[in-house]
Amino acid sequence: MSPDVDLTVPRPGGRSLRARLLGLDVRLFEFAAARHWPYGQRVLPRLSHSANHGVLWFATAAAIAASRTPRGRRAAARGLASLALASATINTLGKRSVRRPRPLLDPVPAVRHLKRQPVTTSFPSGHSASAAAFAAGVAMESPGWGAVVAPVAFSVAMSRIYTGAHFPSDVLAGAALGVGAAFAVRGLAPTRAQLVPPARPRAEVPALPDGEGLVVVANTAAGTADRVRALRAALPGAEVVECEPEEVPGELEKAAARARVLGVCGGDGTVNAAAGAALRHSLPLAVLPGGTLNHFAQDIGVEDVGALGRAVRGGEAVRVDVGRFGCGTRHGVFLNTCSLGVYPELVRERDRWSGRIGNWPAGVLAVLRVLRADRHPLEARVGGGSRPLWLLFAGNGTYHRMGLVPGRRLDLADGQLDVRVVHGGRRPAPRLLAAALAGPLTRSPAHAAVTVPRLRLTDVSPGTLLAYDGEVTEVAGEVTLEKLPEALTVYRPLPGS
Repeated sequence: MSPDVDLTVPRPGGRSLRARLLGLDVRLFEFAAARHWPYGQRVLPRLSHSANHGVLWFATAAAIAASRTPRGRRAAARGLASLALASATINTLGKRSVRRPRPLLDPVPAVRHLKRQPVTTSFPSGHSASAAAFAAGVAMESPGWGAVVAPVAFSVAMSRIYTGAHFPSDVLAGAALGVGAAFAVRGLAPTRAQLVPPARPRAEVPALPDGEGLVVVANTAAGTADRVRALRAALPGAEVVECEPEEVPGELEKAAARARVLGVCGGDGTVNAAAGAALRHSLPLAVLPGGTLNHFAQDIGVEDVGALGRAVRGGEAVRVDVGRFGCGTRHGVFLNTCSLGVYPELVRERDRWSGRIGNWPAGVLAVLRVLRADRHPLEARVGGGSRPLWLLFAGNGTYHRMGLVPGRRLDLADGQLDVRVVHGGRRPAPRLLAAALAGPLTRSPAHAAVTVPRLRLTDVSPGTLLAYDGEVTEVAGEVTLEKLPEALTVYRPLPGS
């Protein structure tokens, strides 16, 4: 046989699949380097630099949170949580698992180069992971804000190829990891849309196509100006009464005397006062959130003017339970929670400082001052035995955790008080922390939980503080907590509306 004859049999497909993919990756990189992108030279390198260490996304989250809507704040928080998980995964696993070198910058015009070239390995792209994680996290909570953020996130990812910092596969892998991180966060803390409260029991209420017959009392101290303007545009026939906090109770009574539907715009304390007026006058209640937390409005599924407007125009409403406390001749109602012990002291301390430094800083300061103070636990007789208590919490309806975060109510007409007790001990802070970590556990060394329709406390020390929906009063002697089943009718949009 002639030595010139080559008998080597080629393998099917030639090069390995991995080699072909890497070759395609390089060709795509070179193709992008050869393209002239309008305004890219001026914008993309700066955009890529702004995303270093997540600075761009922290600023974006601050802007979203500044919208002062509950959905906006949740979207910002979810976006940052997704970014944090993606960044941690990239830096601990991704970069160390695949030690791919960065692309050669020869095909990329020098004017596009980053001023400081990255020194870490190339696969996957951390910038792309952070951008995709933040955008996906925001979109899961607020599709509107997600639509705003998505083009910016896409541009950041593309800038990594444009500047020569990454191959296209690095960007794709990073983006996929970022979206996966957002889904992982959603698994730990479901979005509000995943936990929609049941629309029952439904109530018959008047449909007000333009809002005529609706009288809304708005607490101006709750920052309701924007909400009031939107409400007037959505329901031009509605009457809106704006007043200072001290005027709210009187204006609610006047409004209830002439309204077909009583409306309120404010925080939980203002909504509590409106619920009392609606009960006394046997009126349905329309709630527009306007405070800081707005627990009740969120739990019934009304977060903005659009949701309330659909419910009022369509005559859509449900009946909800109301909690009631009594102590001697003093009575009151609560839509969210009622508590004794450390929490009322936190509320009073927060209110003392909120006018000077704002609600959130005041809340942090209140926690530090109250938990560091030297005090004795509350003494009360519960179920036949006297017990020292740091906290007794009663929720109007059963609170459920959303993954690892504080809970919300999925049924506001379950007929139950969700009672949580933190037992007394040496200091409140360790026991309150242990109770928070215990979560829904029925029993723990520091924490007990039970659901009951009625609770009776006796021998409550004089001057004991009781907080209900953010308001504080003093109680002593015998205190009763009970449910008024399905006592209040509240407008809320029904599924499919």
